[in-house]
Amino acid sequence: MTTMTETARRITGGVDTHRDVHVVAALDERGGLLDTNEFPATAAGYHDLLVWLGWFGPIDKVGVEGTGTYGAGLARHLLDHDVEVVEVDRPNRQRRRRAGKSDTTDAISAARAALSGEASTTAKTRDGNVEKLRVLRVARRSIRQDRIRALNQLRSLVVTAPDELRVELSDLTSIGVSQAVAKFRVADPTTTLGAIKYAMRSLGRRAEALRWEGKEIDKIMRTIIEDTAPVLIDQGGIGVDAAGALLVAAGDNPQRLHSEAAFVRLCGAAPLEASSGMVTRHRLSRAGNREANAALYRIIINRMANDDRTRTYVTRRRAEGKSSLEIIRALKRYVAREVYPLLGNNHLTT
Repeated sequence: MTTMTETARRITGGVDTHRDVHVVAALDERGGLLDTNEFPATAAGYHDLLVWLGWFGPIDKVGVEGTGTYGAGLARHLLDHDVEVVEVDRPNRQRRRRAGKSDTTDAISAARAALSGEASTTAKTRDGNVEKLRVLRVARRSIRQDRIRALNQLRSLVVTAPDELRVELSDLTSIGVSQAVAKFRVADPTTTLGAIKYAMRSLGRRAEALRWEGKEIDKIMRTIIEDTAPVLIDQGGIGVDAAGALLVAAGDNPQRLHSEAAFVRLCGAAPLEASSGMVTRHRLSRAGNREANAALYRIIINRMANDDRTRTYVTRRRAEGKSSLEIIRALKRYVAREVYPLLGNNHLTT
């Protein structure tokens, strides 16, 4: 018969992550602090950290701050060794003011948050198709921003250009302007007109190059999305950018989201109760993944213009006195629930 004193204690770890060094704390199953230590943020350091935690006993879980930044490598290492990794937010600011701030206290706070269940979100694995989408979206976002900047600069040059040049370009769209000026021939860029044309040509060619680069990334992303969640991109109003944002929000292991309600909260589309006294009301949640929330918005705007079912719903709710903002908030929840079962091939079985 096994007595209580013979039962192996379960260890909970907490890690405060940094670029070069990770600080770790070990707690027993009652929350007692066993020890703290620090390890380099390298593959060898991850190994030593795991061995150090295991020295105290079987590891139950490890709370890690910054699993999407400095803690990404450590989180992958722990998951590869079948250790549950819990994503921990920054410690509460009021608690920091009372207890002070140090890497050690942050590591202990991370461990206590994981042990108590205050932090309960399983970390993303970041080792599959969705991680590929995430890094491609970083490049795609940069391309979009740089292209918009080039087009805005080109537009300002058109506004101040000589009359004959301004009239030539005034009726063209942004893409039309960039395509037209990219073909300009400049005989002498040292003249006033030549300098203007040279600058326009430079900006136009840059905008066109970025546009084609963006199209290439979109093709790659579409291929990955069709392999990861083929049904998702077939839904009305959901394009490559929106599908990518929703998949990245869920992660490579979306089974960590235990219900559609959890996914709705993740997207910032869940209403929060804000009742007080005799007043019962709900307000919009400002939490969650803002890119996923923006993706839901783009899907809804697309459907409001092109989907008969959505237009019928909007007409009915407006007749009930709802504003456009209230209607869009409700539609965000509906779209998030619709998307949840489509986030992958094999994981969301009931």
